[in-house]
Amino acid sequence: MSKPAVETFTGTEDLVEAAAARFVAQVVEAQRLRGSASVVLTGGGTGIGLLEVVRRAPGEIDWSRIDIYWGDERFLPADDPERNDLQARRALLDHVPVDPSRVHPVATSDGEYPDPVEAAAEYSAAVHAHLTEHDSFDLHLLGMGGEGHVNSLFPHTDAVREEHELVVAVTDSPKPPPVRVTLTLPAVHRARHVLLVVSGAAKAAAVAAALNGASPLEIPSAGAVGAESTTWLLDEAAAADLPR
Repeated sequence: MSKPAVETFTGTEDLVEAAAARFVAQVVEAQRLRGSASVVLTGGGTGIGLLEVVRRAPGEIDWSRIDIYWGDERFLPADDPERNDLQARRALLDHVPVDPSRVHPVATSDGEYPDPVEAAAEYSAAVHAHLTEHDSFDLHLLGMGGEGHVNSLFPHTDAVREEHELVVAVTDSPKPPPVRVTLTLPAVHRARHVLLVVSGAAKAAAVAAALNGASPLEIPSAGAVGAESTTWLLDEAAAADLPR
């Protein structure tokens, strides 16, 4: 596993621009080296914001040769605006020539798999199929909550304790909505590159704890480590508790 690197930016706008540039660069490099790229998206303000920047300047990405997954999903109806996949489609995917067969959302609560455990199993099958063929994801994007959660892996929960399964259902999330489907830390570790994009003073303590060796059970983001690189992109407020 890689050692974390930290890059700090003056404000959120600069942070999001840098994250979008890193997204494009990693995808282009993966396509150059392996012919295609696989990306795990995240939700939240910065996660969706960087997709909007990519939409404006998609660079050299060949959108026909990219697989799209999500790190977690709120288990809601297909048209619920809180779903990460709907937000990502509106921000980026509906505006670029991505191959629909290579976009892999989590099932909706009003779809073919109305039980979250069944939805997690269906998504797990898609994830395993990809990793069987390609071994790794190329890039896993992550935001982070104020208590240190990534994906839907919250402190001291069964999901963050999971050591084997790549996908699990969450039925008691401390942050609404309570029902979710999430990739686990073992799945995060199957990414070549992990990029954590974090902004805001409310997250500074968790950032510092994660980078100072906290247990992933206490601060889940501490366990978000890529095989080749792990990069924290922070604005100055989120980096406030780090040594200067």
